[in-house]
Amino acid sequence: MEKTMVNIKVNGNQYKVEKGQTIVNACKSIGIDIPTLCYLKDVSQNASCGICVVEVKGAKSLVRSCVGEAYEGIEIQTSSPKVLQARRTNLELILANHPNDCLNCARNQNCELQAMSYTLGIDGTSRFVRTKKIEPLDETSPSIIRDPNKCILCKRCVQVCADVQTVFAIDFSKRGIRTRVSTYMDKGLGNVACTNCGQCAMVCPTGAITERDDTRAVWKELQDPEKIVLVQTAPAIRVGIGEAMGMDQGALVTGKMVAALRRLGFNKVFDTDFTADLTIIEEGHELIKRLTTGGTLPMMTSCSPGWIKFFEHFYPEQLDHLSTCKSPQQMFGALAKSYYAQKMGIDPRKITVVSIMPCTAKKYEAKRPEMKGAFDFWKDKMNLGADDFFYDIDYVLTTRELARMFKQAGIHFDTLGEEEFDSPLGASTGAAVIFGATGGVMEAAVRTAYEVVVGKPLPSLDLKVVRGFEGIREAELDLNGTKIKVAVAHTLGNARKLLDEIKDGKSPYAFIEVMTCPGGCLGGGGQPIPTTWEIRQKRADSIYAEDRNKGLRKSHENPEVKALYEEFLKEPLGHLSHELLHTHYTKRGVFVS
Repeated sequence: MEKTMVNIKVNGNQYKVEKGQTIVNACKSIGIDIPTLCYLKDVSQNASCGICVVEVKGAKSLVRSCVGEAYEGIEIQTSSPKVLQARRTNLELILANHPNDCLNCARNQNCELQAMSYTLGIDGTSRFVRTKKIEPLDETSPSIIRDPNKCILCKRCVQVCADVQTVFAIDFSKRGIRTRVSTYMDKGLGNVACTNCGQCAMVCPTGAITERDDTRAVWKELQDPEKIVLVQTAPAIRVGIGEAMGMDQGALVTGKMVAALRRLGFNKVFDTDFTADLTIIEEGHELIKRLTTGGTLPMMTSCSPGWIKFFEHFYPEQLDHLSTCKSPQQMFGALAKSYYAQKMGIDPRKITVVSIMPCTAKKYEAKRPEMKGAFDFWKDKMNLGADDFFYDIDYVLTTRELARMFKQAGIHFDTLGEEEFDSPLGASTGAAVIFGATGGVMEAAVRTAYEVVVGKPLPSLDLKVVRGFEGIREAELDLNGTKIKVAVAHTLGNARKLLDEIKDGKSPYAFIEVMTCPGGCLGGGGQPIPTTWEIRQKRADSIYAEDRNKGLRKSHENPEVKALYEEFLKEPLGHLSHELLHTHYTKRGVFVS
């Protein structure tokens, strides 16, 4: 369909641009960037900051270009003295209430407010007096810290929580100069129906919302000679950490990442992909059992902890639809402190397990009371008491936190050679790698389930119908004459649509994969900032490239997983598997944390 164009004049020059665009996007299309703070493509058009103002001929006042339309014949000045002065004044008003602590801020050198101050020539001081009182941090969440003093009221966090995730955990409260972002009854993120997804931190232009930083605690563990510190890395880290270290967006750096982790001092470097393969075997057998014994359908994946908490809060009556499998992170921790500890003759209390995850919700998941499978395994064997208690996972670091540790250690990431993961928890297949992209769990599960049921491999291992960034994708599979429909969704807003279908008795699916974050884990709340759809695509391309280049591409072919069953677990869905690899969920409700 041919685009309708309009004629506009910008800074004295004539241009043709697509009709219906905002001024900021129309100018961008002709190579002129108008600075913005509150505006963020696909997320927010709040027009609150006043940084994007332009002069429009005939207008009574300056126009906010993120909401003003570029119509036929419009004449725009983007950098006149009047515009530049207004931008500086508006920025100074924001800075008047902003802490001058850039050196101590997690977003230092990656802060839009800091960058804007440099661009507009503001030295950090302001002609205006502070109008807001200093407020305490919100540290109630195990995953996310909120600093109201750094909030510039751009509304990005509010809109991503409401419009993309449909959680509504935060919103504006009060009015005028007392306006602030807050939670229900000011209880704090840890005491409301927050899913810990961290998408609010991803879109925040300042350090007002950040992940809880556990790097100091991990440094302490690494320096303790009594501890054996193991690290596992999620699939999406290998396409995010290079970017965080200054390499190309979506750079595939698996071997360099392993080498860098060894240089930090970890005793063993393992791969969460190992337990991703294990998850597929357990989850695949669980699905087959439900299909053949009349179990609850559709079965829904349980790898994404933000999604699990969303389910518990908003659809607690449907929890039977969730797979009982723990996430790969939690399966790894349980096995590291049971199977690996037993195999290596190590007291599990001396093992520290650190997870490197693209996800802030994993910090919450690690401290769920259900996640103590290894402790339960050893409790009677070692006569453990309450003082001996340990979780399966001790610490979770995001991609951003790991990058900070690499920089603190002076590691020249881009010059490192390629190194391999350790055994026996380091082998993986291509099926595990694609867990990092939306649709990956489904594709990996189908590769194994089809072969188990039909007795022969899929005609093509690349199930492209479930790939891509459409909100909801579906496919139909023929399992030996039995046709089943499956669906894939990313973001909690799309998940809600599928859950409403189930609630109304209209769901046609047998199996559904849900990932909390846009694009799946590669767009997780702990990944490098910014993360745009273009960057997500580059990361996805790298993930699928690693899958194609793997010698083994089906989870049930993983030799170390086979050995795990032979030596320890014995069989999928067996007694020990249920003890260590499966879990249950909690009915919370909307107003219960």
